[in-house]
Amino acid sequence: MFKHLSEKLPISRFQRDLSDSTALRNVGTAFGYSTLAYDSLIKGLKKLEVNIEVIENDLDSHWELLAEPLQTVMRFHGYHNPYELLKDLTRGKKFTKEAYLKFVHELTLPEDVKKQLLELSPRTYLGNAKEMALVIKQYLK
Repeated sequence: MFKHLSEKLPISRFQRDLSDSTALRNVGTAFGYSTLAYDSLIKGLKKLEVNIEVIENDLDSHWELLAEPLQTVMRFHGYHNPYELLKDLTRGKKFTKEAYLKFVHELTLPEDVKKQLLELSPRTYLGNAKEMALVIKQYLK
């Protein structure tokens, strides 16, 4: 209804059309429908529950999430084309914990860096999500 009003009213004003008065009678109805829709949305959102078990299982079965930090570390330590190496390893294939650990063990990296990579898991890796959330939070103020 708001879309119709936003298209109708400017045109009728410019054309000195008196039919805008009938359109304006529907502004209250449009707000009423919007209020009902927002109330229904809030009611529906309150019924949602987070299924932690499903989320954890999903994370445990997607070790390819760690391709991002691997690629970043490899690039930092001078590996040529880390994106292509990881693409060949992960794309279209099941990338398991075992495959991840094997790949990290085969890398030529300092032991402390390798240790950090071996301690990562899809459950613990957040990337820069925390920093991004803080930036978004600033814009929402």
